[in-house]
Amino acid sequence: MLRRIIEASSNAGDLVLDPFAGCGTTIAAAEQLKRRWIGVDITHLAIALLKYRLRDMYSLLPAQHYLVVGEPRDLGAARQLASDNRYQFQWWALSLIEVRPMGARTGSKQGKQGADQGVDGVITFLDTTDGKAKRAIVQVKSGKVGVRDIRDLIGTFEREKAQIGIFITLEEPTKPMEAEANGAGFYHSPVTQRGYPRIQIRTISELLAGLGVQLPRDTTTFKQAAPPPPDVDQGRLLE
Repeated sequence: MLRRIIEASSNAGDLVLDPFAGCGTTIAAAEQLKRRWIGVDITHLAIALLKYRLRDMYSLLPAQHYLVVGEPRDLGAARQLASDNRYQFQWWALSLIEVRPMGARTGSKQGKQGADQGVDGVITFLDTTDGKAKRAIVQVKSGKVGVRDIRDLIGTFEREKAQIGIFITLEEPTKPMEAEANGAGFYHSPVTQRGYPRIQIRTISELLAGLGVQLPRDTTTFKQAAPPPPDVDQGRLLE
C-alpha cells in the first residue's frame, strides 16, 4: 500500500519524509522506488531495526550510504544518553552487537513490558547440525559495576540454560570482574571445534572501536528483511 501511495504522489528523486519511521516500511518503499528519504523515530530500538532492514534489503550501510543523526559516536555521547534515558542507552548498546531486546516496544520510550529476570537481550545462533538454535544472553550496565554483577550474570546464565553470557558496561571492568568471567570457562562448539568464553565482558569503548563478541557460526537475532524484487537497482546510493 505504501508503495502505491508513494508512486501516486511523487516522482523518482523526490524527497519522502516519515516522521514516525518505526521499523522502516515507508523508508524501504521509498528506497525501492528511487526516492530520497528522511526517517525519524523517537527510539534507538526503531532506528536499529531500520538499519538492519536497509542492510538486508539493499546492502545500504550507515555512514557509507546514508547518515544517522542522534546516535552516540563516542564515549561522552554514550554517557549523556545513559544519563538522559537508561532504556534508550540500553537499546542503543544492544544494537552495537545486534541483540534482540527483551520486552522492548518499538514506539515507546518507557522501556520493557514485564520483568526481564536479569536478561536485557538475547542473541540466538546456529551451532548444531540439526539446525536447533542456541542462545547468548546479554546484560547492559550504565553505572558503577563490580564483581557481583558478573556473579549475578553467571547465575542468570545458568538458570536460563544459555550457552554464552555477555556483559556490556559503560564503565571499565575491574580485575576481579575479569577474573570471575575468565573462571567461567569456555563453550565448545561442536561445529567449529573451537572454544568461546562463556562469559564475555565488553565495554562501550570497545564496541565503538569495532570489537564485537565471540560467537560460533551464524546469528539469527532478527528475521532478515526480504530482498527487493529483481528489477530494483540495489546499487543506488542515497543522495
